[in-house]
Amino acid sequence: MNTNEQHMSGHVVIGVDTHKHVHVAAVMDTIGGILATLTIPTDTGGFQQLLHWATAFGNVLAFGVEGTGSDGATMASFLRRAGHKVVEAGRPDRRLRRMNGKSDTLDAENAARAVLAGFATATPKTADGEAEMIRRLKIAHD
Repeated sequence: MNTNEQHMSGHVVIGVDTHKHVHVAAVMDTIGGILATLTIPTDTGGFQQLLHWATAFGNVLAFGVEGTGSDGATMASFLRRAGHKVVEAGRPDRRLRRMNGKSDTLDAENAARAVLAGFATATPKTADGEAEMIRRLKIAHD
């Protein structure tokens, strides 16, 4: 028996800190250990890269995404269409951010921790109804 062998459950959660041009993701196992982080562009190729990367670590229980109504809306929609559970991982408490520091990687890790702890449970808007169609028409018109 190999004593260095990691005993993983095969289940992970992904936290994502979203921005306009890049997203930062962190994968966490079910006991709270960060396994890896990844920075991707905010396009379909980047989303596919994220999905392939995340599923390589095991069965993804959920994606915790900051900003599913703004910078992360397109990615959240992509992940939902791929059959994954996506939850809104709100911004961390300001006091905690001041104490622990601020970085995109830390924000992604905190999003994953919020999902794992059960704090992040809000289901993002699907952005596919009549209101979304009108919003897109307005954006195109403006």
